[in-house]
Amino acid sequence: MSDLIAQRTAAPISELDGGRPGSAAPKARRRRGPGQSSWWALLFIGPTAAGLLVFYLWPTVRTFILSFTETGPFGGDLEFVGFDNYIELFQDPELIGALRNTALYTIIVMIGIPIAVAIAALLNTHGLRGRSVYRTLYFIPVVTMPAAIALVWKMIYNGDYGVLNEVLGVFGIPGNSWLTDPNTALAAIAVVGIWAGLGSAVVIFLAGLQGIPDTILEAADLDGAGPVRKFFSITIPLLSPSIFFVTVISVIGALQVFDLIYMMLGASNPAMPNTRTIVYLFYGAGFLDNEQGYAAAIAFLLLVIILVLTAVQFRLQKKWVHYE
Repeated sequence: MSDLIAQRTAAPISELDGGRPGSAAPKARRRRGPGQSSWWALLFIGPTAAGLLVFYLWPTVRTFILSFTETGPFGGDLEFVGFDNYIELFQDPELIGALRNTALYTIIVMIGIPIAVAIAALLNTHGLRGRSVYRTLYFIPVVTMPAAIALVWKMIYNGDYGVLNEVLGVFGIPGNSWLTDPNTALAAIAVVGIWAGLGSAVVIFLAGLQGIPDTILEAADLDGAGPVRKFFSITIPLLSPSIFFVTVISVIGALQVFDLIYMMLGASNPAMPNTRTIVYLFYGAGFLDNEQGYAAAIAFLLLVIILVLTAVQFRLQKKWVHYE
């Protein structure tokens, strides 16, 4: 009797183990411990972390340390001077002008964001022919060397034989020496900055527009919303993450502008005082005057400005999302 009970109770247990009655239970899968998972994670993030440490974090720390030192007229050993470089920097009359020019350039460049949104919306129109061609044409400036861009636009802005003055002359508008006039030089360079950064912004906005569900737009059509109402009430709010991202990178890039000003104007240009940005001020102190400590103080000040403005943008974005 006991043998019969044992046979009847053993059969279901063996079947639950994954085999027929009397078959051996399958082997349990060996699980990785937490230590093995950590090693795999370090293996994948190690190269990126090393690159950030070597090329970003250490130069930042090195610049901060260098800002408290001073070099001799012919280089040589560094001498610790405390906060003298920062005191001299904030007493420098050129700093206010450089900050003003940088802020004005940044504000003008921001005009390119709504332009990019409008272009992306047009390129996202269904049934548009040659859409890929237009995307390529708008993206070409992004992959073009800044030196080539500066040389081409320098010829366009030329006061004697520039294309811009020729076009304006057709409509009876007098030309101008755009890059030597202190009143127009910075705005002319900012227009080039808008043109050069338009392609990347359009691509990002196109990706955001294509991620908007068609069902939402179709529901708006059923409610009788027109194209303008749908654009401002549906498209723009749903595109706000892309707009926020483009705004952040555009502000950071505008604050660091140097190459266009250096190649389109040069140091002897009469409009240079009205176009000298904070990075150009850093270039003059570090590479022309060999004041490495003072230049490091300028660079660290720029870093603080970028961090503060980026933090403000993130704060405003959170408030906007909470409001929505």
